[in-house]
Amino acid sequence: MEKTTFYMKEALKEANKAFLEDEIPVGCVIVRKDKIIARGHNKREAKNLVISHAEIEAITKANKALNSWRLSDCDIYITMEPCVMCGGAIIQARFKNVFYGAKDPKAGAFNIEFNILDNNNFNYYPLIHPGILEEECSEIIKNYFSKKRKLY
Repeated sequence: MEKTTFYMKEALKEANKAFLEDEIPVGCVIVRKDKIIARGHNKREAKNLVISHAEIEAITKANKALNSWRLSDCDIYITMEPCVMCGGAIIQARFKNVFYGAKDPKAGAFNIEFNILDNNNFNYYPLIHPGILEEECSEIIKNYFSKKRKLY
């Protein structure tokens, strides 16, 4: 199995944890030197914190693991396109590569409608790789919201 697919499947495992915890099912893993150093999934409802997105949860763990805010030799895999908040954190952490699955045309930070990287004032820009296991990543989100609609 190709590395990119393997790591996105690991991020999907995190998304499934969020689904089971009744959180929006987004998962994330951070990879350094072909090893997962941090994992995260949405915990906004559990923590009652707006910033507890999968990316922020994983970035915080990676910062602690490396004892550094700089993650410039790391790649991040996220099941859904990051929002502006997470996109900003990704830029600030100086990730080398950003891999994501499902697109988020409403709130995504790295798409055609709005791309945070169009700002020419940053001193660092990661490489963006969209659509990794896009169907699987989209399906878990669709299933979650379908389940939610049936409850109301």
